[in-house]
Amino acid sequence: MSVSRSSELSDLVASARLILAELLEEGVERFEPVELPEVTGADPEPARASSPRSPVAPEHPLKPPVKPPVEPPLDPPRPPARAHPPESATPAHPEPAQAPPAAQPTAGRIEARETPTSWGDTPTLEEVRRVLGDCQRCGLCERRTQIVFGDGNPDADLLFVGEGPGEQEDLQGLPFVGKAGELLTQMIEKGLGIPRPEVYICNIVKCRPPRNRDPQPDEVEACRAFLDGQIAAVKPKVIVSLGKPAASLLLGRKVAITRERGNWQTYQGIPLMPTLHPAYLLRQYTAENRRAVWDDLKAAHSRTLQDESPEDS
Repeated sequence: MSVSRSSELSDLVASARLILAELLEEGVERFEPVELPEVTGADPEPARASSPRSPVAPEHPLKPPVKPPVEPPLDPPRPPARAHPPESATPAHPEPAQAPPAAQPTAGRIEARETPTSWGDTPTLEEVRRVLGDCQRCGLCERRTQIVFGDGNPDADLLFVGEGPGEQEDLQGLPFVGKAGELLTQMIEKGLGIPRPEVYICNIVKCRPPRNRDPQPDEVEACRAFLDGQIAAVKPKVIVSLGKPAASLLLGRKVAITRERGNWQTYQGIPLMPTLHPAYLLRQYTAENRRAVWDDLKAAHSRTLQDESPEDS
């Protein structure tokens, strides 16, 4: 007998002993022998060598299947944690609510009673505009698009004062930029030969009256201090008032502009020339009215060129 076959028999005997020992432990005392089929032909493939420390026994047909060891179950999955609402930033014992501090008046919302009554000797246009702020001193603020403050040379010799912004002025934020403004620009530049940026133009009210109506007395009074501030800042040699409302405010009385125009007046010591409003001239574009306005503007321009103090008439 070859050495390899003898080794195989020894392994089989050892395996049989192990199987019998396991059966006895499980209470099996006897079993019927089973005839095994004869093995013919070539020798069966030699069994693979088992590890000497842990020999593997062949499975016997009568041996009950060995159940694999049951692994201990893993920890059961925990139910998802319930979402808790975020903790409030409010402390457990909140302090009693305090009333918000009273709003302090700012330059943008000065009440009518806080309108300055005097600007001193040397105000600037920037200062006047800053104090005017986002003015809400009368009802005109409710419908305006924006405040129309003024435009031109802050050191102009000639200052024009109209009554109030129209539609285009309200949209663009500049005085006299509509049709009446185009006519005024032509009279200044083509008639007098002065670039428009060299004069200063403003209105007695800074917000557009509804439907271009004349400003009401309370609206005029709310804005008057800022017109005075503009005049004090520019210090013009001559003022030209355009239309009845502007002339009536500066003269302190209601005037008939067709009779008052062309006559020299003064306002705060400054020569004042009342004339027709360009919008009136567009409606009544007659040769007589055009000539009258042209004469008034020539006289105003000539007055700015005089060194001596003019006399009132």
